Amino acid sequence: MTTISTTTASSSSSSRGRVFHRRTHQSRRRLLRTTEVVQAQTSSSNDAMEEETFDVVIIGSGIGGLSAAALLAKYDLKVCCVESHEHAGGAAHEWKRDGFTFESGPSLYTGLSQFPTSNPLGQILHAIDEPLKCIRYNTWKVHFPEATFVTEVGNDQFIECLEKYYDAEAVADWRKLKEKMEPLAQASAALPPAAVRTDAYAAWTLARFIPGLFQSMPSLNAILSDYESFLDKNDINSKFIRDYMDLLCFLLSGGTSKATMGAEIGYMFADWYAPNAALEFPIGGSGALVDCLVRGFEKYGGDLRLRTHCEEILVEKKDGEEEEATGIVTKTRDGKKKILRARKAVISNATIWDTEALLRDCAEGRRQSVREASSTTRTTKSGKIVDDDVEFCQSFMHLHLGIDAANLPAAETLEMHHVWVGDWDKGVDAEQNLVLVSIPSIKDPSMAPEGKHVIHAYTPGNEPLARWKNVKYNSEEYSKLKKERSEVLYQAVAKALNNITVEDLRSRAEIEMVGTPVTHARFLRRGNSQGTYGGTGWIKKKESGDDSAAAVPVTSAKSNLKNLLLVGDSRFPGPGLPAVAAGGWAAAHEL
Repeated sequence: MTTISTTTASSSSSSRGRVFHRRTHQSRRRLLRTTEVVQAQTSSSNDAMEEETFDVVIIGSGIGGLSAAALLAKYDLKVCCVESHEHAGGAAHEWKRDGFTFESGPSLYTGLSQFPTSNPLGQILHAIDEPLKCIRYNTWKVHFPEATFVTEVGNDQFIECLEKYYDAEAVADWRKLKEKMEPLAQASAALPPAAVRTDAYAAWTLARFIPGLFQSMPSLNAILSDYESFLDKNDINSKFIRDYMDLLCFLLSGGTSKATMGAEIGYMFADWYAPNAALEFPIGGSGALVDCLVRGFEKYGGDLRLRTHCEEILVEKKDGEEEEATGIVTKTRDGKKKILRARKAVISNATIWDTEALLRDCAEGRRQSVREASSTTRTTKSGKIVDDDVEFCQSFMHLHLGIDAANLPAAETLEMHHVWVGDWDKGVDAEQNLVLVSIPSIKDPSMAPEGKHVIHAYTPGNEPLARWKNVKYNSEEYSKLKKERSEVLYQAVAKALNNITVEDLRSRAEIEMVGTPVTHARFLRRGNSQGTYGGTGWIKKKESGDDSAAAVPVTSAKSNLKNLLLVGDSRFPGPGLPAVAAGGWAAAHEL
């Protein structure tokens, strides 16, 4: 899962701003009701199964699920987290082959290893006392239509790049933007996700943040509105600066500035452009980060079960009350089924669309609605377990390479991270117009054998799902489309390696793996969401153009089904490590 995790955030450099509210009983009752007949059938079919009981049962060990799991276990709840695969981490997991360590997702991090931090994931690691060793650095390389150059975080070096490659308007607007962003960044940090809760102790927790909130009051409207409105309001007119901010927004949230909340960019600016700011890379890659969360979870008594698939979320009525999630049915690789009961809640780290399919009591109606809604290139509104206008992000093309580095420039002369943009006028969200390249072995040689490099290139959330609809895995059509759609990735990697040829790159490849939306659907079990990267579309501008906070929906981890909480990259505010970690924390607060 890409996502510029600017550990400074979560997916990229900042922790997403979040606002929560309680769902009313009325909204929960909009959930489809279980018929007595189906309920009776479900009960009878489960009578013979072995049962275990926990306080909380969590479906999926992605970063959101593990964040919630570790925090809840720390506070003495009995928690079980089930994971279909042999590795924890979800879209952030890693795997090893022939001495190479491959990352399936995050590659650009900030705010994980030092405290205090505004990154919710860094805050969680601190809370569970699991320090993460990181390599710190401050440069990345951009390959834009106008120029290729190395830029830095943590100082004003970007202005030197603007002066060299762009015009006076770009320089003036960047200086103005940095000045205007200061109060926005302060407001974004005034109420961290970890401070937001909706239970009886909310006032006690929030009290310490009241002074900062009052001080930031003039900017609260801006952090809760789309970032495009902020740019408009402050007369940021330089085409390049607007394009560049669209790029940063897209890397953060899977949406351009019109679909990204001001708070997200506020966090990013606070982290990337503060004096002496730095990027980080976990020693050992994303797997080291996942290991920290798993270690923290198990240290506090948590029960992680790999190779254990959730087949169904149990929904029951108790004492004539409204329906609620009461547990799950699991199936292990050896075919053994078991019921895991949840006293307090079931937390799903699956997408909202794939979670709906686990509610078997009304599965057929749910699946039909999902199929119809996601058959277009546009995204879908769920309207079932959540009320948000959540849409599918598009998906990825991934290229994983293990290459021979003989006669390449020395590692210290290469950059670890590269961003390639084809044509600004097409938009950064246009298909095959944006590629990220990560070469982690440049900073962490343990990621590859001596004399080799491990490389991950990907199109971040701009690969159309529709292109892969009904394409059968491993068919001739699939192989042909995979080769065609991965070509831009080879070109971007060749450019990142100081403009070697694609032919040279291919000849160096000792391991070569290409991932597609079909791969996402298979390995992340996103069949009902067709391999989407996650969710987007929460932020809708009013037709009047008003940039008031009312234009942004608010949400919590709650769903419209009692005792079912939702985390992960399909929940607000969407993809990205800081965001999913904040969602996990929100779920923990609900309990």
